[in-house]
Amino acid sequence: MVARRRKRGAQGSEQGIPSPPGYSAIPIKFSEKQQASHYLYVREHRVREGTKSSWPQKRTLFVLNVPPYCTEECLARLLSPCSPVQSVELQEKPDLADRSEEPKSKFFHPAPVRGFQVAYVVFQKPGGVSAALALKGPLLVSTDGHPVKSGVHKWVSNYTDSVPDPEALRVEVDTFMEAYDKRIAEEEAKAKEEEGIPDEEGWVKVTRRGRRPVLPRTEAASLRVLERERRKRARKELLNFYAWQHRETKMEHLAQLRKKFEEDKQRIELMRAQRKFRPY
Repeated sequence: MVARRRKRGAQGSEQGIPSPPGYSAIPIKFSEKQQASHYLYVREHRVREGTKSSWPQKRTLFVLNVPPYCTEECLARLLSPCSPVQSVELQEKPDLADRSEEPKSKFFHPAPVRGFQVAYVVFQKPGGVSAALALKGPLLVSTDGHPVKSGVHKWVSNYTDSVPDPEALRVEVDTFMEAYDKRIAEEEAKAKEEEGIPDEEGWVKVTRRGRRPVLPRTEAASLRVLERERRKRARKELLNFYAWQHRETKMEHLAQLRKKFEEDKQRIELMRAQRKFRPY
């Protein structure tokens, strides 16, 4: 009985793959030389009723425990036998709410240091999710036909990718400024239309506008203004605050005037003593 129980437990550990409840485990290896397997935990992406989601239902696969060396291209290649992959996106943590559709800039929102992440894989057909849940591994991330860079080669590639392209940066900045100017113009036009018109409660919004448009301050000008205000406050701070301080200030000023008068008087007498009559 004991031997039979041990044999049955050994078969279960060989056939079963450890996975969290509700997830299926897919073993992967970096290359053929690697002996140990890394597990990806996958399930169909679902949200609660009434909750909006950026990912299409019944076609999105949610993946946990994605290693740093596994990129979007690697995941798309590993899961493409199940069904054509439409898109793959890696994130630091799962989406808890509907995210904004506005794309982030790769120049002004640099990617953080990549660790273990989660992924959202969108298939073109709903059958891709069920096929991915039934995948058996191990799957190879780096192959001869699709090598994945590692070590020094990966560092060099990451550094090369971190250097921005000046032309692409200029195009993105120009695009952002055009959108910003357009939005400001629309806001000013809307404010001009609503000027003098009472709202629902009968209030009228009044704005103050000067005759001449005010030039926007630069950072250096703003710093100069702040420094001038700080020095002004420092001079006024506790200066002649008490009456005795005011009296002492007057007495010191009178003493300095008397001292300067005596010095000027001695200098004039010295100049008179040195003066000589020279007719020739």
